Order: sequence, then C-alpha cells, then structure tokens
Amino acid sequence: MEYYERGAGVLCHISSLPGKYGIGSLGDESYEFARLLKKSGVKYWQILPLVQTGFGDSPYQSVCCNSGNPYFIDLESLKRQGLLDDEELQSAQMPEGDVDYATLYEKRYNVLRLAYARFNVKDKEFTEFVDKGDFDDYALFMSLKTRYGGSFDTFPDAYKYREALALLEFRRSVYKSDYLFWQFVQFIFFKQWQKLKGYVNAMGIKIIGDIPLYVAYDSSDVWAHTKLFKLNYALKPTLVAGVPPDYFSETGQLWGNPLYDWEAMSQDNFDWWIKRIQHASEMYDIIRIDHFRGMDRYYAIPAGNKDAIEGEWLNGPGMRLFNEVKRRLGDVEIIAEDLGVMDAGVVRLRERTGFPGMKILQFAFDGNEDNDYLPANIEENSVAYTGTHDNDTTLGFLNGLTDKEFALFKPALRSALKSLGVAYPFIDRKGAALAMNACTLASKAKIAVLPVQDVMGLDGSARMNTPSTSVDNWKFRLKAFPPRKDLAVLRKMIAEFRR
Repeated sequence: MEYYERGAGVLCHISSLPGKYGIGSLGDESYEFARLLKKSGVKYWQILPLVQTGFGDSPYQSVCCNSGNPYFIDLESLKRQGLLDDEELQSAQMPEGDVDYATLYEKRYNVLRLAYARFNVKDKEFTEFVDKGDFDDYALFMSLKTRYGGSFDTFPDAYKYREALALLEFRRSVYKSDYLFWQFVQFIFFKQWQKLKGYVNAMGIKIIGDIPLYVAYDSSDVWAHTKLFKLNYALKPTLVAGVPPDYFSETGQLWGNPLYDWEAMSQDNFDWWIKRIQHASEMYDIIRIDHFRGMDRYYAIPAGNKDAIEGEWLNGPGMRLFNEVKRRLGDVEIIAEDLGVMDAGVVRLRERTGFPGMKILQFAFDGNEDNDYLPANIEENSVAYTGTHDNDTTLGFLNGLTDKEFALFKPALRSALKSLGVAYPFIDRKGAALAMNACTLASKAKIAVLPVQDVMGLDGSARMNTPSTSVDNWKFRLKAFPPRKDLAVLRKMIAEFRR
C-alpha cells in the first residue's frame, strides 16, 4: 500500500504538554502545539495510547483498551459549558513540571464529579452515546471498582463471574451515582478528542496513535471476555506476557499481561480484535501496533515467575488476523513496531502485510556495517526515529557514553552522515544529538519522527520511560512549548531533507 507521504513527525504525548492543571489536556495546549507543528512543516504528530491509565500510570496498562483518559479532559471547556465555576477550576490547578499522578488522582476525579453533577444526563446526544453500549462493560467495571476496590477477581462471585441478573440489579443501584458518571467522562473525552483531531487534520497533520498489543489483566476487557484469554477456573492468568532478555534488559521484561487464547479468538474471526482496530482507526489516522512481533510468535511466561528468563515462544495469529482486518475494514494504515527479538517469521509477516517497520538510530552504531538501523540501510517503507518513548533522550544516550566510547561514536556518526550526502559538523555531545536528528530526517524512510525531547535537545532527566522499572515513568512534562530557535532548526532540517 502506498499511502504515506514523505514527511517529518514529532512524538509528544498529550500528558507531556504544558498547562495549569498538572497534566496536558485536549484544550488550548494541544491546539497551540498543533499550530507549532504546522509552522515547523511537521506532517505527523505521534502520541502514546490515549487510554485511561490504571495502577502504575502506564498508558500501556489500561482499565479499558478503547477508553479515553479522563485526565486529558479540558476543564476550561467544562467551565464554558457551565459545568464548573472559577473556584472549582482554580482548585484543580497544580504546579508546572513532571506529572504528580497521586495528587492528580485525588484532585481530578473530585472536579469531574462536580461537573457531572451539573450535567444534563437526559441530553439527547449523551443518551444516544450510552445506548450505543460501547462503554457499558467499562462503566459497570469502574462502578464495581468504586464500590469494592481491588481487581475484578476479588469482586463478589456474582459480579466476578458476570451473573446477568446480579449485574442488572447492580447497574440499577448505581445508575445515577456511578454508572452514568463513567459514561459521562468517556462522552466528554471523545467529543473533545474528535474536535481536536478535526482541527489537526485540517492543518494537514496526521495523527499517529498507538495501541498496545496486550491489555491489562485488571481491565473491563478481560473481565467481559474471559474466554478470550488464557485464564484458569478462578479467572487467574496461567501464562503472562513479556519478552526474553534483550538490549533493554538482562532478565527480559515481565509485563504480566494475560495472554490471548488465539484459538478461541479465531472462532468468531477475531471479532474482538477487528472492533478494537476499527475503534483505533476512527481515533487516529495511522495506528502503530506496539510489540507487533507478538502477532507472529509471542513469548509466554508461566504466571508467578519473578522475571522473564524462563518462557516459551508460541504461535500468534499471523496473516489470518490481518486478512480479516482487510476483508472487514479495508486498507487500515498501520505501523508495525518490530523492535526487540526478531526472527525470519516476524520479518516475513511484516513484509506480507506491507506495513512499515521501525528503525531506531540509537541502535545503529554497534560497528556492524549490516546493522538495519544504520541510516544508509534504512528502507523507504519504514519509520525512522532517533529513539522512542522507551529509549533515553538522544542527548541522554550520548551523555551515557564514556569519553572513549564517544570518541569511537563520532567517526561512525560522521560516516553515517556522509553516506546520506549530509554535511553536519559537530564536536560535542549536544552537536552530535542534533546531527542524529539530521541523520534521521535525511534517511530514506517515508516518515521520520523525533521525540519532542530531541527537538529541544533535552538530557536524560526528560526521559519518558525506562523498561523493566516501575517508578518515575510516564511523568515527563514540558514546562513550556519548544522555543522558537529549536523549532527554527527543525523547520530548516525539514526543508533541507525534503520532508
């Protein structure tokens, strides 16, 4: 499929945008950021999953894979609707800088409940949204969590095993107090998101959205579809997801997500997955499937293991799923996140689908001339990055090199620039970080994406996530928008490398 226009992208999650309310929102800051991208000549804005986060605050572990994050709701828009007053808006303000999720959790839901208390639940558009049923399982699940706490396997048995009459009575008992509140936050989120997406698209910018391969165990997805996952009679996982030891971690990554029962999923032609991809294709212009390699073969770790060293590779759905996607949804624009432990099978699957893979420049300079990530080896049907949300910032990566390692790195980077016909002199690590940006943008890849941290030349303190660690992740937030001089450099590079 030839659907990608050669262009430059910037990776910046909504949570990382600056603002007064503790986390980025779908309000003024998103519109301002989109205008800055437009002025710089950027054609793609990449974000992380927009889902409601659960314990650990990771956008890759959500209470519902199709949800929107209530934290991203623009509170000032709610004030304009008459749902909040000045004092309540002020009470939601938080200091600039990194996201403080604990305080945000305490403050934000109180404010959203105040807005809900003034909302007309008989509003025609809202009742149609509720009646559509897309968020019925989610609203029930969140209402049960509000009532009982814990994960769904600790709910009273009648609810844990989804006895129809018990759930009907429960929904009735919490309909106004909780059930409709959770429908309300999704209704408001998606109204605001569609408005923002329309604005961004009208400026000629496409949004690259992200869907994780797996879903969280403690989610409405697993609770409502237990037969589609590898669970035992007590609804506990028997096998969980992760990856074996690789360049990110010596003991591998133990994610702990329950694994799909692909055989059970194939019984209805992968209907759950088709609906998930359809929902994502309505939200985003291009979908990046995280951990794409699990579609070919996936790593299964016995539940209860302390790390990911012990596990086995099992077969995923492969082309059966993507043939069904094409049959039911037509051509969906997808990027395959094909990083990590690769083999001939996943390469073959990606080639058969035609999806572009990802090339990370931070992995390029190991001295191997055949390294797939070297700029000279990057194919047109790919998406090039300096690094992703799982990498250090490029300056952080370079600062992590010893003087001896950096001395070896410099000629390798200069050689890479030369192979692209690019003259970009540099001496120190800051200059080398800019040269890495130039290398990425100059590559043959149809799309080249720079994290906003690399556009601004930020060091490792601005890193978004460190895989296999559970603290201090997902907190990075800009104190202010990228300065003009950084955007001017980006604009110049985009023009120079015809993006």
